[in-house]
Amino acid sequence: MTSPPFDSIEELQQAFAAGLQRLLKNPGLGSYILVHANACFDAEVYRVLQADLQSRFNQLVNYCREALSEGRELAGAKDDHLVFLKLLAIGFEGMHATEFRQAAGWELQFNHVRAFRPSRMSSEPVLGISKPYDSKGFNFNKPFLRKEVFWGGDLLGVEVDLLYNKFPFAPFHGLLVPDRRAHHPQLLSRYYHEYVWSITEKMGKGLPGLGIAFNSYGAYASVNHLHFQFYVRSKPLPVAETHWKHNGGTKPYPLPCEVFTSVTEAWRRMEVLHESETSYNLIYQPGLLYCLPRKRQGSYQHAPWTQGFAWYELAGGVTTFSRSDFETLDGGAIESELKKLRVKPGDGS
Repeated sequence: MTSPPFDSIEELQQAFAAGLQRLLKNPGLGSYILVHANACFDAEVYRVLQADLQSRFNQLVNYCREALSEGRELAGAKDDHLVFLKLLAIGFEGMHATEFRQAAGWELQFNHVRAFRPSRMSSEPVLGISKPYDSKGFNFNKPFLRKEVFWGGDLLGVEVDLLYNKFPFAPFHGLLVPDRRAHHPQLLSRYYHEYVWSITEKMGKGLPGLGIAFNSYGAYASVNHLHFQFYVRSKPLPVAETHWKHNGGTKPYPLPCEVFTSVTEAWRRMEVLHESETSYNLIYQPGLLYCLPRKRQGSYQHAPWTQGFAWYELAGGVTTFSRSDFETLDGGAIESELKKLRVKPGDGS
């Protein structure tokens, strides 16, 4: 593919939008869903693509109605069938752009289209810190995902695929998959920890606001195939605010947050978490790592207004799927939910 478009925000922005325009020309429901979800998240992308999105939506609606009226199967992945039929039910004008607001220092977003996302393994109770890669399960080697690759190639000596996030909740949101064909499960090794640390430092020079996050197995990772979440924000995540104790302030975070400025010290801590089979979420920033050990999914009852807390939620952002939740949720409810995730000493759950 082309050289990595990571030297500046402008270069990344142009490549990101151009890739979405190309994808919209692809046949099939999956490409449309991805482009529309990304456009709903970014007002500028939506402005550029709105007319083409509307035209493509109408074409796909006619295709679905004709196929189903004749008793034919829809082409493509079954997950995409269900998502598009939900979009069809509410109509093009019924899909809302993502909205944001603050609640006592926490970040809330109303992300309408992400509500239709298949949960995959993130809805399943789990045991332990890993399980073997399953070639029959959902993974990034599926042929239909090749068209969703934003950029692929050699990045600091590692073969990398960066896929668009099909249901984004962060700016320039992508899924970074290193050595895809090696079939690594979602278990972090020292090699990939050090690799992500190094590329975050290198790319952060041209991309202020760059972060790379990791959901361990049991921490609401949705795919058991080694991957990280790439984003570039114009403002810090709530977890990075200076008033928190872990950043040198005085206010305690609702659950323990550990900050590392040494790649080696960070890995020593993760070895302990692996040994105790404790799930965790990570946020890599240039020269810095936030590590949040937490209870595993399925080991506690999360509130009905969330589908579960992964890296973004542990970093202080909350994705809501209904307008009423978005408008009424307050800081106290968010803090209470975060406190549920505290891991007791010696408790690997």
